[in-house]
Amino acid sequence: METIQEHQAIDSAAVARGERAGSDGDSVPCVSQLSTLLGAVPLGVGSGELIDQIRGLEDLKWAVTGLQARAAVALDLAQRREQTVAGVPASEQGQGVAAQLAWARRESLNRGSRLLGLEEALVTEMPHTLAALESGQLSEWRANLLVRETAGLSAEDRCAVDEELAPDAGTFEGAGDKAIIAAAKAAAYRPAPRPVAQRASHPATERTVTLRPAADAMTYLTALLPVAQGVAVYAALTRKADSARSGGDSRTRGQVMADTFVERITGRRGGISGVDLEVIMTDRTLLQGDAEPARIKGYGIVPAAWARGLVGAGGAAATGGGPAPKQDEEFAVWLRRLYTAPSTGDLITMDSKARLFPPRLRRFIEVRDDTCRTPYCDAPIRHIDHVVPWRSGGTTTVDNSAGLCEACNQTKENPGWTAKQVVEDVHTLEVGTPTGHSYRSSAPPLPGHVRRPPSPVGT
Repeated sequence: METIQEHQAIDSAAVARGERAGSDGDSVPCVSQLSTLLGAVPLGVGSGELIDQIRGLEDLKWAVTGLQARAAVALDLAQRREQTVAGVPASEQGQGVAAQLAWARRESLNRGSRLLGLEEALVTEMPHTLAALESGQLSEWRANLLVRETAGLSAEDRCAVDEELAPDAGTFEGAGDKAIIAAAKAAAYRPAPRPVAQRASHPATERTVTLRPAADAMTYLTALLPVAQGVAVYAALTRKADSARSGGDSRTRGQVMADTFVERITGRRGGISGVDLEVIMTDRTLLQGDAEPARIKGYGIVPAAWARGLVGAGGAAATGGGPAPKQDEEFAVWLRRLYTAPSTGDLITMDSKARLFPPRLRRFIEVRDDTCRTPYCDAPIRHIDHVVPWRSGGTTTVDNSAGLCEACNQTKENPGWTAKQVVEDVHTLEVGTPTGHSYRSSAPPLPGHVRRPPSPVGT
């Protein structure tokens, strides 16, 4: 049987050809070659052959996911070894690995952290689940369900549950998500009932409210609440809707519930009072009826007519079937002028000699960046960061700034990470990782500006 060292042996000539050497000296294709081969596969002829091909590609997809999991764990180990040699304290080793994994997979840092945790659990503690993933018997999502339901168990108990379920033996063939969750919960409870019971009380500490965009200038406002509070809130909204409908209200039940929810949170009919929405639009859109869409900070693009209606510059904003809010009663509109460079569409710079970004400059940068500026991350901005650190001579200016979320700001401070501004159509940040790869992120174009294609960046 070949050893791990033999399996991982690399022939320098094969590397030059883009190939890797196997234990018997034969070269095996690299990932880039596999991608080329896959692109050359012709579509099947006839429905039966196409179904077989789709199923085979599905099996291949999860086999690749399994290999990707092994590569992620190997990356974590390699980074820790390199950090040990570099003298990084043991308590700080491994920091930044999740970000590198996320960007390689074109994901956010938050998603990368979850992926790394999933892959470490599969490779080190759940070999049967990993084997089922690699053989196409489980999707990545269902493997994630098994990892999630065994979280909190010791490594030994998790291995025991994995062996009991034996997903690679076809245990879950034809089973849906609920059946897999039920089986995993039952198996996890038997060896360790106390940790499972403790987990049941822990999620209450994770209660939160989130906001994400929906189509047609709408949003999803989601509250994650303990079951008692969630049911109580829903029951209160339901009672209000039933009462309004029985009194002849023309709105639908759902509309009454939504309007009541907004009014009770904000304390005002129409729901907007004393809140800075920061609607960004061109002067042509605001004053001349131009069709160029506007942007709302934290949400995204909205239609021009809708934005004008919101600020009372013609028409009325959509209110979900209810009456339009009276602008003189519900809104206090403040107009701030932002000037852009005509050739690039970038906001004209402001500067400061202060160590920290002053409030008006912070607002300026938040308008420009909209969300976290690191690649693939769209989390809310929490920190205004110096691209070139202030301690290294970086200036407190718009050009040397980036709006970042807390996690991304902390990640780029780890050893081996770099950041710099590059000359592009709009303000562009380039982040370098300890492995020598680099990723670029540009500020979103302001309304009315058409961005040129970005220049390529080597990785």
